[in-house]
Amino acid sequence: MLKFTIFTLTFSSVGLLCVQGMPFILDRLHKLQERRIDRTEKQLDKMFIHVNKEKLFLLYTAIPLGLGLIAFLFFHNLIFIFIGIALGLFLPTLVIKNLQLQRKIRFEAQLVDGLMVLSSSLKGGLSFLQALEVLVEEMSPPSSQEFGLILRENKMGVTLEESLRRLSERIDLEEVKLLTNSILVARETGGDLTKVLSRLSITIRDNRKLKDTIRTLTLQGRMQGVIMSVLPFVFIVSVVSFNRQHFDIMLQSDTGRMLLFVAVILQVVGVILINKFSKVKI
Repeated sequence: MLKFTIFTLTFSSVGLLCVQGMPFILDRLHKLQERRIDRTEKQLDKMFIHVNKEKLFLLYTAIPLGLGLIAFLFFHNLIFIFIGIALGLFLPTLVIKNLQLQRKIRFEAQLVDGLMVLSSSLKGGLSFLQALEVLVEEMSPPSSQEFGLILRENKMGVTLEESLRRLSERIDLEEVKLLTNSILVARETGGDLTKVLSRLSITIRDNRKLKDTIRTLTLQGRMQGVIMSVLPFVFIVSVVSFNRQHFDIMLQSDTGRMLLFVAVILQVVGVILINKFSKVKI
């Protein structure tokens, strides 16, 4: 009777705390969701993708619930439901990161052609802003969008220096920073902007060729790291498929568990070192 009374009081206290704390928890979750949506809206605006907050809120709510429902229908397990909801919470962030990366890659691929257009327009006697207009007309997104924004900001009274600085913030590339700094220095010192852009395009093209060469030469090391990462799992699955008790002696003894732990640590260290040695900074 005493145990039942203690259990009842404890359960009632926990239930009361949950009921009283639920509004606070919901309020914190709502504010967290609003911050995520605001951050996502700004990131999408930088990529010229305009989505209102209501649709973003619907996506951020529907994706976790949808993946959780799919996990429930397929597995009927509470753990997999939580895994599905967690994936749904992180999936929009991963998608936005991928969109930013793909946009950056496309802009980098168009940069040399854009510099040639600017250089040719300046050689034809056009001003820098007129050359930007030619670039916007002839190039495709994202280059036309980014440089078109510079023109619109200039018409609204924003200085060219400030517009170029914002461009380097939106497109976080070494080539873009080099481009903006070269243009600003040439305008301040009165240098020949046509020659500056021509040399800059050659420099970027040579730098890109060097990066491709390094990526090709380090391909073997990177593949070795991938193979080393996958090989232990392939080995374990292959052995267990033939003999399920093969690793019991390792798992049932302290020495075996210690050796497995050391093997995992050495495996992780080896993969990290191979990945580090395969990267060459230019």
